[in-house]
Order: sequence, then structure tokens, then C-alpha cells
Amino acid sequence: MASLTRRPSTRNMKHEEESPSPPGVAYETRGRGSAFGKVKVLATLGIFVLSGFLGYHAGNLSRIVSSEYFGGPTGAPNRLAYAVAHMKGPKSNVTGVIHFSQSSPAGPVFITGELRNLDPNAERGFHIHEFGDETDGCMSSGSHYNPFGATHGGPKDLKRHVGDLGNIRSDPHGVAKLDFSDNILSLLGPWSIIGRTVLVHTGTDDLGRGDNQDSLKTGNAGGRSACGIIGYAKKPQA
Repeated sequence: MASLTRRPSTRNMKHEEESPSPPGVAYETRGRGSAFGKVKVLATLGIFVLSGFLGYHAGNLSRIVSSEYFGGPTGAPNRLAYAVAHMKGPKSNVTGVIHFSQSSPAGPVFITGELRNLDPNAERGFHIHEFGDETDGCMSSGSHYNPFGATHGGPKDLKRHVGDLGNIRSDPHGVAKLDFSDNILSLLGPWSIIGRTVLVHTGTDDLGRGDNQDSLKTGNAGGRSACGIIGYAKKPQA
């Protein structure tokens, strides 16, 4: 009796060749509109698509993806991820504590906290930098966190670094209170900001609108006033 040989599906082979991204993740490198939104949304949708192909129950696969792919501790469905950074200035008196929280890989990151001893009534650049390295104070934290190779911009711009958070404003006493959210940052996944540095500059970020090349790299935000490494933290007390 002649044996039958099953030929591989060319459709599946083509799909694999054209999809270098992890399952459920699609991204390009042409700015926020294609890169960031797709990553967060499709990562979540991919859980349900994969459940059909692999035979997993969607709930079980969600837990597998959360622990194996997105990293961080797992727990109740509505758990939050928390992080904290203690700010200090090697060459300034700026101090403070910044808190970060996120409810899901597709959700925004909420940022709260307070900085003291800033210049009074001033706007100062506020960014996430690439490395969690303070061996040379804030200087060893690298450049703005920019995994997609975008130009510098404001926090609401379509093209921006992941770490571009614009400016914070101080009051007449040099105190800045932070309470805002960002849809691009994440505490989870392959582009997590955990282990990186949050940094406040000595100057005002021009949000990439200056008429020079440095504006598209750093926003002409000046020197580095204070910084802190972002680390996972337990849930704050109510």
C-alpha cells in the first residue's frame, strides 16, 4: 500500500517567514502610530488567537503569556504592577520619589510623585533613560530610552522616544507634584522601563521643535539634575 506524505502548508511557511515578531506582537519602526499601539493591543489579542491554534484555554494561556513573556509576578486578574524610583542629584539638591503603576500589558502607566529643590516656577525636562547605571551619577544612564529609533518629541506626538515625557513644572517653592499617565510606557514586557533610569534635566525640553539637530535628539533639555533607577515595588499602603 502506497504511503501518503503530508506536504507542509506553504501558507503557514509564508506566515512564519514574514512574522519575525513574538506571537501576538506586530511592530514597525516608523513611529508611535505603528509601533507602540500595535505592540500593546496585539499582544493582548494574540492570547486569544494562540489559544485556538495551540488548544489552550484562553485564561490559562493568558497566565502563561503574562509570566513567561511579559515578565513580573503573576496573580489575580486585576492585579497592578508597581515600581518606584528614589531621585537624587549628585551635583544638585534635587530629591524626590516617583511612583509608577500599571494594571495590564495594554494599559497606561500612571506616574505620581514629588520632586523638591528644583528651580522655582520652572519647566524641566523629564525623561526615561536607557540604562539603570549610576556608577557616574546620572551621566552613566545613557540616552533617552528609544528602542524604535524615533526622533525626539513631546509625550503626545506620534513620533517620540518611548522615554519622552515632556516637562514637569515647579511651584514658587521649587516643588513639582506629578500626577499623569502615559500610554507608551510599560512596566511589563520586552520594552519595560524597569531597571532603567528616570531623570530630570536642568533645562526645559523644547519637545523636538527647536531649529537644530540636538532638538531632535535631546530637546535641548540641558544637563542632568537628578535621577533614580526604576525598580519593582510592593503595592503602596492606602
